[in-house]
Amino acid sequence: MFDKINKYVVALLTICSVLVYSCKTTNKTNSSVSNVTETKSILVFSKTAGFRHTSIPKGIVALQKMADEQGWKMQFSEDANLFSPETLSKFQLVLFLNTTGDILNSEQEKVFEKYINNGGSFVGVHAATDTEYEWPFYAEMIGAQFLSHPKQQKVVVNKNSNNPHPATTHYPATFEKFDEWYNFKKPVGAHVNVLLSADENSYKGGTMGTSHPISWYHTYEGGRIFYTAMGHTDESYVDPNFLKHLQEGIRWALGETNVGIAQGGENMLEPTLAKWDVWMGAVHPSVDINFEKSANVNTGKPMGLNNDPKKVFSVIQENGENILKVSGEIYGGLTTKNEYGDYHLKTQFKWGDKKWEPRLKDKKDSGILYHAKGPHGTFWKVWMHSLEYQVQDGDCGDFIALGEVYGDVPADEKVNTNGKSNFIYNPKGKNTPIKYAPNYKSGRTTKSDNYENPAGEWNTLEIYCLDNQSIHLVNGHVVNRVNNARYDVGGKTIPADKGKIQIQSEAAEVYYKNMRIEPITKFPSKLKNL
Repeated sequence: MFDKINKYVVALLTICSVLVYSCKTTNKTNSSVSNVTETKSILVFSKTAGFRHTSIPKGIVALQKMADEQGWKMQFSEDANLFSPETLSKFQLVLFLNTTGDILNSEQEKVFEKYINNGGSFVGVHAATDTEYEWPFYAEMIGAQFLSHPKQQKVVVNKNSNNPHPATTHYPATFEKFDEWYNFKKPVGAHVNVLLSADENSYKGGTMGTSHPISWYHTYEGGRIFYTAMGHTDESYVDPNFLKHLQEGIRWALGETNVGIAQGGENMLEPTLAKWDVWMGAVHPSVDINFEKSANVNTGKPMGLNNDPKKVFSVIQENGENILKVSGEIYGGLTTKNEYGDYHLKTQFKWGDKKWEPRLKDKKDSGILYHAKGPHGTFWKVWMHSLEYQVQDGDCGDFIALGEVYGDVPADEKVNTNGKSNFIYNPKGKNTPIKYAPNYKSGRTTKSDNYENPAGEWNTLEIYCLDNQSIHLVNGHVVNRVNNARYDVGGKTIPADKGKIQIQSEAAEVYYKNMRIEPITKFPSKLKNL
């Protein structure tokens, strides 16, 4: 990713000094990683500062029964004082049960934001979208804001059959439900994954048009988020289908289940990039765009989520193939909406001709970040904490520990003339912890050898991930391996065995094609000792 390691060190040390959760400083290979299975604690919050749903007591009874069956510890409250760092950290999930209005003060909102950043999860039921209209973080997290509703009536609901989320697998492709159906102020956020939609031709009073989502999920700024617009009526809380929907939404948010990869694999590069979001970083003064500029793009104001007017990321057609074009003009990250674990990712890439400020004199650079976690823009206001498969001219396959996600690599240590350690991957080398942080020798391990094709030719890049191990290949050759991948967050070290995938835009034109992801249950035997 970066040509000069000292830039990384300075940037990471700066980040460590401002993050409120601790940066682990141990240099031991066998770091303390939390694998202990614990009873999940859930805070069900039903405070209302507007309309109060009479179904709240029914919802509480149903959720308590669900908690007893699932082995969850559930606390029910309307006391906003629970939104303190000490108390909220005790819960793995917060559920807003038909909350309405302004229910948290500004300090409590900040605590909740940090809770989500540290991996806390959220489930919203029905009127959770009729809550906290003046809180931008919440509005983007929940995905929509209530506008109006017609009278309660039966509606035809369509399932997104292309999404195997466990919260909807029990529903048929189309079904009917009686409930109160919300219209939203704006179209539901493009950054969410839609599960269920209302068919406005089946009832009166819908104002959203042909796209009227009523249930969705996503991972937002570090936490898993699930929302369902159903749940107004008393009857909902004795409806086995709705309760299954809610239960599986909670289980997914808790990390007890995941959205699996299709057995035959998935094509990641559709023409609309439907599987991806875009996060754009700061804008250099050389870019012709009406946005705040910064000579130091590592610290400037980022353009943010799904704001890419320059089309830095786009899909073009060449010989009938979908090709991802990354212009490189602005730093950015094309980011999967879903998290992935236990997979084989394979793609082809080649360099374009263009380079941009502020890296005109540096090597052409991009990267594939995987097991990406936490908020967007954590590193250099652009990328997430992650493991990086370096895509850089002459350095493809290098491993870089980006932010607070890191791991151990079998490597040989080479000390250069200025006394700094460089590590080179060797399958028989010493297993070495790699992280840019105090008391670690390096945050980068270079590839074992250079297997890149000449400039302008396509190269094949592969990443195998299984549990918290991964293998990098360039044109069929193993060049790096990461063991014991882990994530320092919220004062804990946890396994890094899944996460989002990001494709970097980093001041160089680059192209990717034939990007596919397939599920795996073991590493290919041919890679065992390489």
